[in-house]
Amino acid sequence: MDIWNAYELGWLDARGKPRVAMAEFRVPADSPNLIESKSFKLYLGSLAQHRVASSDALRALLSDDLSQAAGAPVSVVLTPVTTPSLPFEALPGELIDDLPISIEHYGPPHPGFLQHDAQVVVEESLVSHLLRSNCPVTGQPDWGSVQIAYRGPRIDRAGLLRYLVSFRQHSEFHEHCVERIFVDVLARCVPTQLSVYARYTRRGGLLRQ
Repeated sequence: MDIWNAYELGWLDARGKPRVAMAEFRVPADSPNLIESKSFKLYLGSLAQHRVASSDALRALLSDDLSQAAGAPVSVVLTPVTTPSLPFEALPGELIDDLPISIEHYGPPHPGFLQHDAQVVVEESLVSHLLRSNCPVTGQPDWGSVQIAYRGPRIDRAGLLRYLVSFRQHSEFHEHCVERIFVDVLARCVPTQLSVYARYTRRGGLLRQ
């Protein structure tokens, strides 16, 4: 059995909001065809802006396409990145990825989405796993999780999520993206305290066991 793991696999749901998951692919060792790693990564990357009605529909699509390529049944397991058993240290804070919103803007970064309520002062940490940008040299995607910890006027969470997703088709080194997020949130939401921390997966995100 040939086993591949993808960290992370991304796609869009029916409302255009990005979704991410860990994926495991099991290819029979006696399959007549091999799936070449570079083309595999390109195929998975092509799904980033592909709308799929559900994770079950995505699993079926992946299994059908890969089984056809391998010439043998390929099993696919998708695991949400928030699953406690995964080998990642959880970022402390409230996850905003499940907000029931529609998204249509994927770049360039749009700080106009950032809004705040000056009448309510809070201290909180907000977390999203939907940060994605592209390397300006190779064009490969950088997948990341971001934590925004602040004290000050309450940030509108739907606007913040739309802002983070607006990096999705943006080309910039990820260090610069994190700096841009800090500067934009500071300017638009005027917190008295602010830190922005991001954790990225390895470039390409495909490992063979």
